[in-house]
Amino acid sequence: MLELSSRIIMITGGAGTLCSAAARDLAARGARVALLGRTEAKVVALAAELEAAGGTAIGLRVDVTNETDLKAALADVRERWGTPDVLLNGAGGKDLKALTDTVAFTTAELDGSGTGFFNLDTAALSGEIDLNIMGTVLPSRVVGAAMAANGGGSIVNFASMNSYRPLSRAPGYALAKAAIVNFTQWLAVYLAPANIRVNAVAPGFFVNDRSRKLLMTEDGGFSERGKQVVGHTPMGRFGEARELVGAIRWLIDDEAAGFVTGVCVPVDGGFLACSGL
Repeated sequence: MLELSSRIIMITGGAGTLCSAAARDLAARGARVALLGRTEAKVVALAAELEAAGGTAIGLRVDVTNETDLKAALADVRERWGTPDVLLNGAGGKDLKALTDTVAFTTAELDGSGTGFFNLDTAALSGEIDLNIMGTVLPSRVVGAAMAANGGGSIVNFASMNSYRPLSRAPGYALAKAAIVNFTQWLAVYLAPANIRVNAVAPGFFVNDRSRKLLMTEDGGFSERGKQVVGHTPMGRFGEARELVGAIRWLIDDEAAGFVTGVCVPVDGGFLACSGL
């Protein structure tokens, strides 16, 4: 069992479905966990839950696209506990306003009776790209600099199946998540002299509050899109949040993964291996 009592971990998107599962696991192993999120009530409530279970945690309201917010959060963590050893860049997600109605062009988008690439909400598209890309770049800059000054650390970014395959209807999300894998590789090379390992996980299809509307029906069944996803997932189901935690735990373990940097680990039930044929 990985023992983390000396580790200080900052998690962006800390109250999200996947990151909250990671936070519970890491706190239970003794890590001091700082949960960063846009909705203060959610990260504060999760921190209280972790503390009630015997862990050490704080919840901080942070906009990960705002460098001032990030610097203030880092200063708070350093004052309380010291310099972070690990950064999990979990903040991100889709904006439903940045999705097309169809998987391919139709003339409906030209006259405004449908939503396609040519008439997507530009502000929503830009915001989605900014959250997913700069919401990873900026925490890596702010926290990474502190790690470098402190002698090293580990950064784990959150990629996606969209990093490898541009799934239909979500051009902005696909663009941004493809960038995360490239950025992970670039940053791993750049920060190697600083003794900072940089890796990523690529979750397959895990149901959260945002994706539930796309993948599930109100009665708990699969939507048409959900059926397509499961049909291309050899394990025949969606992932459970707890099933992502092991990959994260391995990547931040300086003994088990001490020579691992610049990789992205898919946790996808075989989705990437399946051609659908």
